[in-house]
Amino acid sequence: MSQSSKTINQSLVRPEYFILVGIPGLEDVQVWISIPLCIMYLITVLGNIVMLYVILSEESLHKPMYLFLSMLSVVDLLLSSTTSPKILWVFWFSSKNIEFDACLTQMFFIHTLTAMESTILLAMAFDRYVAICHPLRYNSVLTNNRIATFGVLAVIRGSLLTIPCIFLIKRLSYCSTNIISHTYCEHMAIVKIACSDTTINQIYGLTALSLIIAVDTVCVTLSYTVIARAVMKLSSNEARHKAISTCGSHICVILISYVPALFSFFSHRFGNNISPKIHITLANLYILIPPMCNPIIYGVKTKEIQDKICLILYIKQKYKMRTTQIASYVSSNHNMLLY
Repeated sequence: MSQSSKTINQSLVRPEYFILVGIPGLEDVQVWISIPLCIMYLITVLGNIVMLYVILSEESLHKPMYLFLSMLSVVDLLLSSTTSPKILWVFWFSSKNIEFDACLTQMFFIHTLTAMESTILLAMAFDRYVAICHPLRYNSVLTNNRIATFGVLAVIRGSLLTIPCIFLIKRLSYCSTNIISHTYCEHMAIVKIACSDTTINQIYGLTALSLIIAVDTVCVTLSYTVIARAVMKLSSNEARHKAISTCGSHICVILISYVPALFSFFSHRFGNNISPKIHITLANLYILIPPMCNPIIYGVKTKEIQDKICLILYIKQKYKMRTTQIASYVSSNHNMLLY
């Protein structure tokens, strides 16, 4: 066989499946690590479902800020459910195999949903900017149609930036190994095990990140710079405190979303001295912590959501007590009639 034929055959090498090893160096304690991860996932699912139920069931919360928050909850539910079950399956049952196409599908949803979350956080920053800097125009600017447009743009933006990654990965050859040193299928983790030239993948990955997190971070920073200037011009300390408190939740969510994501991305490319177990552990936390913390942060710091949750719990408790009283009354009368 000629050298050119060998080269062509090597370029077409594609494994039937990849092997996710979990956290390299911590294989012996992965079962114990799975316990907090499982708890975090359950809190994520419960917290975001409660948030969605409260917002969608209460007409008084059908406002731009809460509609954006409901979008964020949907994305968080999908993002955690895309990764957590497989991670737990790897840790509990050592079920490490994942088919090639399934791996690319998981990668697509992870990066698309991450981009969507960033876009929604940017839209929420815009919401705060309009609410504080142009309060009289708030209802006319943030109409329901415009909010729906933000949601559609988030989906389109995330999908269009991620789809090329799939085709760029499919053109690579995996003739050396099919073992991925990770708990889930992440773009650079897959690219690293390829035995062909990955320059285009790395350039595109860096470009895509710049078009998502870098641009969104700059826009959010500019938005809050203008907001801070507007707040400082308010005459009343009470008004300033109220304005700042409405932004506090959003700032906390941005920090826990962007900081771990940036660390994970840049450590893949430039963190050669970082231990793999540290990098993979933090990568898991960056996927799990924001979806878990977002409903908690907004639930604790947003009075309207607190009031609605307390009202729902109070009504249910009152209904339960009333049902118990009726049942007791009926049982008592029934016994008297028998007597």
